[in-house]
Amino acid sequence: MSTVATSLITAEEFARMPNPVNGARQELVRGEIIEMPPPQGRHGYLQVEFAAILRQFVKPNKLGWIVTESGTILERDPDTVRGPDVSFYSIGRRPDPPDAYFDIPPDLAVEILSPSARCKQVREKIAEYLAMGVRTVWLVDPDANTITVYAGTMRGVEYGPADTIDAGDVIPGFTARVAEFFN
Repeated sequence: MSTVATSLITAEEFARMPNPVNGARQELVRGEIIEMPPPQGRHGYLQVEFAAILRQFVKPNKLGWIVTESGTILERDPDTVRGPDVSFYSIGRRPDPPDAYFDIPPDLAVEILSPSARCKQVREKIAEYLAMGVRTVWLVDPDANTITVYAGTMRGVEYGPADTIDAGDVIPGFTARVAEFFN
């Protein structure tokens, strides 16, 4: 029995590829394209809510950039390009958003659970973000209206709707009630 080896692609090759005709989202994971269904309505709504609330604090304070689903190169050889639902890049590390993929990991990555998300895959993605230099990851559970914060380790701290969340030294001075993100 013979097998056909698939060649791995680079972040630059991935960037030049056309968008999928079926509207699926794609990420590059260790040189291989992973396809995901496009976000559903509530997921997209929450992306905007998180981005808007964070931007209301970040922009006037000139702290950096809030982006949604923007590719960032997390690893080279083989290349990994992920696009967190919402990301924050501090102005001190990245003075301007690039025309290409971000070449540094975000300071904050927000991932919103999808109905199709599997626990193992989500944990692997969070571990990857942390290993590649993302300082803080927020995992959003739309069904429970919770945000679990991972900062440097896989020990998350869960915040419920009545709690106030901050972004620590990643976005100094930022606080919000968790419920605000889900209204």
